[in-house]
Amino acid sequence: MSQSTLTAQQLAECACGKNELQLVEYQGYKLHKEIVDDFIRLQNAARDAGFELAIASSFRDFERQALIWNAKFTGQRPVLNKQQQHVDLASMPDIEKCHAIMLYSALPGTSRHHFGTDLDIFDQAAVSADYKLQLEPSEYTGNGPFSAMTQWLDNHLEDYGFYRPYQQDLGGVAPEPWHISHIQQAQQLMQHQSIDALTDIIENSEVAGKAAILAHLPQLYQRYVLNVSAPAV
Repeated sequence: MSQSTLTAQQLAECACGKNELQLVEYQGYKLHKEIVDDFIRLQNAARDAGFELAIASSFRDFERQALIWNAKFTGQRPVLNKQQQHVDLASMPDIEKCHAIMLYSALPGTSRHHFGTDLDIFDQAAVSADYKLQLEPSEYTGNGPFSAMTQWLDNHLEDYGFYRPYQQDLGGVAPEPWHISHIQQAQQLMQHQSIDALTDIIENSEVAGKAAILAHLPQLYQRYVLNVSAPAV
């Protein structure tokens, strides 16, 4: 089902992780149907270069993102700073907890993984079958197992319609070299996110820190959702 056949309400739901109409299954993951061909082309090119480009995470619905958020907000799941050190949220005001979490984890309803256009990837050929993937910068830079693939993607990712929205530290989400996004389809779905829609969905959901989130939603949205790297082309 193309975006042109969906209603504005359905597209808004897709953008917030509340609708899966645009998704298909690929290699055991849910992807936006319009990115599959480009991703296969990227995988094939990576394979020719000696890498086995594999998916670690793709579509994530609102409910799954809310579970991750709530677990971090309540201290059941670790929160890391840019130095990959654990952050103690216990004594923080709720809004500061939000900032600490959103360094690496999106507020439910705003995650680019809701689109099905964004993937966390790794080089499966570079590690053993029992390797415990962490999705941490040290794995993708320096002497990390995925650094060679990262360098190859630096030069070729946009040739296949993808880019890294978290390429640089812009004061919002920390750099995530593992996170790639389909340029065209992600941009289209971003147009269907809005503060009003997010306010409504958060008000009617079990999201930890709800009062602080709603009081500061425009600022959080600007800093962590809109404030991303732009494609080179």
